[in-house]
Amino acid sequence: MLKSVSRLFTQSSERCVRLATRTLASKPDQRQAELMARSLPKRMPLPGVQHIVVVSSGKGGVGKTTTAVNLAVTLARHGKAVGLLDGDIFGPSVPRMMNVSEAPLVDEQNMMVPLLNFGVKCLSMGLLVDTGPVVWRGPLVMSAIQRLLKGAAWGPLDILIVDTPPGTGDVHLSLSQNVPIDGVVLVSSPQAAALDITKKGAQMYRTLQVPLIGLVENMSHVVCDKCSNRIEFADNLIEQYVQELSVEVLARVPIEKDVMRCSDAGTPVCLKFPDSLLAQAYDTIATKVMDFLATKQQNP
Repeated sequence: MLKSVSRLFTQSSERCVRLATRTLASKPDQRQAELMARSLPKRMPLPGVQHIVVVSSGKGGVGKTTTAVNLAVTLARHGKAVGLLDGDIFGPSVPRMMNVSEAPLVDEQNMMVPLLNFGVKCLSMGLLVDTGPVVWRGPLVMSAIQRLLKGAAWGPLDILIVDTPPGTGDVHLSLSQNVPIDGVVLVSSPQAAALDITKKGAQMYRTLQVPLIGLVENMSHVVCDKCSNRIEFADNLIEQYVQELSVEVLARVPIEKDVMRCSDAGTPVCLKFPDSLLAQAYDTIATKVMDFLATKQQNP
């Protein structure tokens, strides 16, 4: 009797594992994706904000925040009214990179007033808490994102850039559920490990019916200071992934020592070195984002 009960539990456990594995590995079909998206709360636009663009990556350390900061500043240089929301609640980096440190003021409507630097309105959890770590569970994180989004006087803005944390967690879901996102800029370095996770993030946004603008291949290559030869790190690996995701490569951004120096000093590299290859790459990204938004506005 004991042996048969033990065997029963073992078989049941094995079936559960197989079922869970199939469920986690499966992708929702078109009808399932539509039902999932329909079950989400109604997305309400932000007053005075025309477009919302999310900058996202699966892996940390691939240059997502650097991309978000330089994209926002480059868009502002193109004459756009731009905001930059730091959605990385646990590891906010925007205040340092944008050289802002003061706590935002509150207006008569009890709305936070974003700080302004380099022609970009900025808001970050790093401006609202002390320098200690933020140790919060999911509901508090989602509440903080809603406060940064809807508790701030963002408008009037042409484009709000939202820098998200790595992965596919509470912040991404909260954004997708609460506001209409016009498009997502994916950022990845050329390694397979980073691209694998970025692919999962892209699939999440597709499931939530959020459009993908394209992928930025960051730290793509090195250009030699002496001979100007271009040294690639992963030949054609990125092409395989963009074909699978059906997205375009917005730009291939090289590794440059000036990026770290400028980020640490609080000056976006596209401003410090406006004629550099980096600035040209960010200008290409900004132009493609503007073209995407213009096309989307004409064909909603």
